[in-house]
Amino acid sequence: MMLFPPTGLEYVAASAKGLVNKITLMDLRHEPDLSDTDKLISFISSGIDILCVGIGWDRQFDEICQMLNRIPSRIPLVVGGYKATEKVEELFKTCPAITIIVRGEGEETIKEILKGNPLKDILGISYRKNGSIKHNPNRPLPDINTLGAPDRSLRQSEYSFALNGIKIADISFDSVLSARGCPFNCKFCTFSLNPLGQKRNYTARSVESVVDEIQNLKAGVIILSDDDFFADPERAEKICDLLIEKKIKKRYMAQARIDIAKYPKLLEKMAKAGFKALLIGIESPHDWILKQLNKGFNQAAIRKYFKVLTKYPIFYSGYFIYGNIGETEKEMLYIGQFAKEIGVDAIACNKLRIEKFSSLRELAEKTPGYHITERGELYSDAYSHATLKKIGRRIKFTFYDPSRYVKILWKIVFVVKFFTFKEILFFLSASPRLFLSVITRERRRGRLGDSLIRTFIKNA
Repeated sequence: MMLFPPTGLEYVAASAKGLVNKITLMDLRHEPDLSDTDKLISFISSGIDILCVGIGWDRQFDEICQMLNRIPSRIPLVVGGYKATEKVEELFKTCPAITIIVRGEGEETIKEILKGNPLKDILGISYRKNGSIKHNPNRPLPDINTLGAPDRSLRQSEYSFALNGIKIADISFDSVLSARGCPFNCKFCTFSLNPLGQKRNYTARSVESVVDEIQNLKAGVIILSDDDFFADPERAEKICDLLIEKKIKKRYMAQARIDIAKYPKLLEKMAKAGFKALLIGIESPHDWILKQLNKGFNQAAIRKYFKVLTKYPIFYSGYFIYGNIGETEKEMLYIGQFAKEIGVDAIACNKLRIEKFSSLRELAEKTPGYHITERGELYSDAYSHATLKKIGRRIKFTFYDPSRYVKILWKIVFVVKFFTFKEILFFLSASPRLFLSVITRERRRGRLGDSLIRTFIKNA
């Protein structure tokens, strides 16, 4: 969808300011010419003195490594990001071109690298020396209030609502990080840990600094990218109060836990301030799985909380996990039906992953018939990767029948009022091209007939 700007790199770029003559930030999703590897390498070779690359996900990991190995050896190559931190040894082995890997949060580390400090004295890095890899001690996690705002001036494109490369709404998007870390300890989640296994304690910026940053943004839609923006309900309410007081007219999306339903006053202020969508981690309809994941609530609580949440003009997207340890196919397939029962507007389903420091790793390794790949993918003798993928599609199609799309459109337009009338007209004008692009994509993947049958005839 290309909604999210590369905020992590923008934070690092802000720290680099004043230490180099010129900074160029490239988001290759928006650089079609430079997405060609030959052209990208030519551009880098022409005038780059040091290259910093962020690797946040497993996606296209092998292709990224192939590209990095083509970087000219005279250019120092610094790599960071979540997956780079997690796969330090693998990256050094696969990518001889890498000079330094920054482990964990990189804002302070990049300053010391650019100042030319001796590598042996820089905390939080791994580097090559005399044919071996040196790992310096971890860098203590900094107070979020000491970090500057991301440098958005380096952007070379606008972030808008696009699907399959087609702009379908004339709205610009941006993201704001108001806090780092999470106070909860869900067992499946490693985002509250950095890839070094360090717990990132919840630390929040001041209310005023968050609202000032939002007020200065041009974007009409702001994604609050905290793990849980409402971890401190009192602080969240103060932010809403200040947004209302300053009459900042923007639309907000945020991640939340379902127990936000315990604060109706906050929900009222959120609706008034412009909160349009919440992304809520529900994870499972089954009590024994919720306990296994240490979610801190059960199915009865989910049902109770959603009776409250659905009273407010907010769009709710629910995250679910399937393929849990011991979960049957029948239990997995109930997710779609359960989501309908509680009133979720949209769902996103992901297979359970067991990351390096996951507290579920021991349970998975002790459970007969379960296996974990090097990339953290969990599968079992009963449910292979291919089988789980098919089950995931069945869950999706169980929920997303034709009537669901009508309900989604109705709620977004008439209940939540996410789009203005002008934006609705823009969407309608773009819809034929979007529809054709979906058909083209499904045909190219060889599953057009299957997708049409599942969507309009039978969700089997």
